[in-house]
Amino acid sequence: MYNRSINQATPTQFIDRKQAELGIQLNEVQRKAVLLTEGPLLLLASPGSGKTTTMIMRIGYLIAEKGVHPARIKAVTFSRAAAQDMKSRFNAFFPELAPVSFSTIHSLAFEVVRAYLRKCQIDFQIIEGHIDPEEEEGTGAEQLPLHKRIILRQIYHSIHSDNITDDQMDELTTYISYIKNKKLPAGQWSEIKVDVPKAEQIFRAYEEFKQRDRARLLLDFDDMLTLANRALDEDASLLRKYQTRYDYVLTDESQDTSLVQHAIIEKLVQRHHNLCVVADDDQSIYSWRGAEPSYLLAFKQVYSKAEILYMEQNYRSSRDVVHAANRFIKRNKHRYNKNMYTHNPPQEPIRFTCLADDISQGDYLVREIAGQDNLAEIAILYRNNSSSVGLMNALDLAGIPFYLKDSDLRFFSHWVVEDVLNFMRLTFTDKRVDVFEKIHMKFNGYISKKQMQEVRLIHNQESVFDNLLNHVPLQEYQVKLLEESKQTFQEMRGMPPQPAIQVIRSRLGYEKALEKMCERLGFRQDTLIGILNALEQIAAPLSTMEEFAARLKYLESLQKTAKRRRGQNVVTLSTLHSAKGLEFDRVYMIDLVDGILPSYEDLKDSSEDLAQLEEATRLFYVGMTRAKRMLHLVTYREREGKKAVESRFVNDIRRIVNPSAPRIVQGENSTVKLKKPEVVYRPNAIRNANDFVVGRRVKHARFDEGVITKLYEDRLEIRFEAGDKVLSVKACLEMGLLERIVEDL
Repeated sequence: MYNRSINQATPTQFIDRKQAELGIQLNEVQRKAVLLTEGPLLLLASPGSGKTTTMIMRIGYLIAEKGVHPARIKAVTFSRAAAQDMKSRFNAFFPELAPVSFSTIHSLAFEVVRAYLRKCQIDFQIIEGHIDPEEEEGTGAEQLPLHKRIILRQIYHSIHSDNITDDQMDELTTYISYIKNKKLPAGQWSEIKVDVPKAEQIFRAYEEFKQRDRARLLLDFDDMLTLANRALDEDASLLRKYQTRYDYVLTDESQDTSLVQHAIIEKLVQRHHNLCVVADDDQSIYSWRGAEPSYLLAFKQVYSKAEILYMEQNYRSSRDVVHAANRFIKRNKHRYNKNMYTHNPPQEPIRFTCLADDISQGDYLVREIAGQDNLAEIAILYRNNSSSVGLMNALDLAGIPFYLKDSDLRFFSHWVVEDVLNFMRLTFTDKRVDVFEKIHMKFNGYISKKQMQEVRLIHNQESVFDNLLNHVPLQEYQVKLLEESKQTFQEMRGMPPQPAIQVIRSRLGYEKALEKMCERLGFRQDTLIGILNALEQIAAPLSTMEEFAARLKYLESLQKTAKRRRGQNVVTLSTLHSAKGLEFDRVYMIDLVDGILPSYEDLKDSSEDLAQLEEATRLFYVGMTRAKRMLHLVTYREREGKKAVESRFVNDIRRIVNPSAPRIVQGENSTVKLKKPEVVYRPNAIRNANDFVVGRRVKHARFDEGVITKLYEDRLEIRFEAGDKVLSVKACLEMGLLERIVEDL
């Protein structure tokens, strides 16, 4: 037995003493979860129910009161960050106790694999982890570097004679990971839906490549799981070693655990069944990467003597939020029948806002947030990463700092962005064959590869259009199209960037070309259109294409900077998936229309169990339960120039909040018109654009003192100690963001 560092006491005395020391209060269910240490336990923890505190108290009780050695306890978490957080919390709760092993399931699997392969005298190499994007892109075909993404990139190219896009790479790696985590046999690989052409063939070639060198096995992160599970199946002595190493196993966030991960844990606890599984089936939102929430529903079938406890009291959110979220999640049928409740008082009623269109969201949120002091307690949540770009632009122009919890760092290097810039480059000069070649199949000219090869051989420094018309054999229909396209490019010369993008999308036929590419190559059309919409938002206040290109460069740099602002007094921007585990006083959920949340794929779910729609419901529920005091649901009537339908989830919440309210059919009367923001009164605030003068010293509400260095029609550039900032004149005037320095008055 472990030499306990504190005096032995009754279980109740232990809990009471720790509560007094730590200033916490365990409810009846939490106390039972701490003390019920023997045998299998499923602890169903609703959002904000104090699961981490309960787990740490349980581990402390095992060591301090039951005499279990810390090394005999294994706590498995979902991520390294979660493992580190739990370790820190445990050390703060029990500084007198020796540390416990908190790790991810991948870390545990790696340990098992290393022992197994060493015993088999097989060398191995991990081929996954961080990789420099430039290194990935610049790899030659003559030798495949040993990294998963580069190997897949080269295999794709060898099969398709074309480069894989970033979106396709994400889709492909998700497909491979899903198959491995689901433990699907090769005969079922073709049954998995994937939008990458010949994905199964690529996967098989990838697996063959990894095993080509018999002296060294190549493993990705998912291989570590599947191989660890196989090793524990095949090697009885290895299995016995790990079964006898740990007497108690705890798993956190188990609703996000895959089938192969569950299998590994099952093997570890076969002898003693001392397993505590902490989960919430209502927060399972990762089925697309192999998570198996149905495992939780079948827990009693695996462990017939299991106890199931319901931690239903929410300590985080107001009564308004808890009541609505609890009623909302009950629309799902495949779940444990939990009833989340709270003793917290009501705060602010849930707010519903319907805007004219999706582009209005940035301005609306700026007006909502302007004047708020505690920005760290504000979060804007959305389903898709592309939503963050327009928000970044709007917040930055208003001088509101933000933190990006996660973002697609590839947005500004996406081929759609590069296409738009190349269209713009051709408006300056149509003599650049290299630029023309990059977009020749993406507008109305329908130039073939053979025709492009011929025009490349002409070096007369003339217009590419003229060279095609005068020196290259064309189809009759191409002549008129090329003449029209040449005229369109000439008319675009000097055009402001937003109308230029609209011409590119419509008159030049770029959007139709994207639609055909989506049909042929399996790209997600909504993702590509979302990028074009974001580019239009960025371009809206700008006067020239040069300014537009510079703004994109600036926002790309800002995006990287914003990822390092964690813990500062800034607004948090996050996808709903990445927001799980977080909490904020004020939460704005945006883009709440059918087609996004739920997505069209969710709505097309025709299976009997409606698995995709139920997961979308859980994702919405996760977003709701991030809010402590105020929850604000934002929708709109128009998206991409077409009618948008309010998310059915928003309609459900509205009827929960007001049961007598009819189901809303959107119309003019439901649209909120933007009002001027209510801002803090500043007696010296500049309210007239004429007072913006180059060289004038001003004071910003957040960046302190600075000097105006440049003026544009609707923007101004100011040099602050924190760096140069470009702000919207309109936002500065409406919100009183800038004051003249007193001695200058």
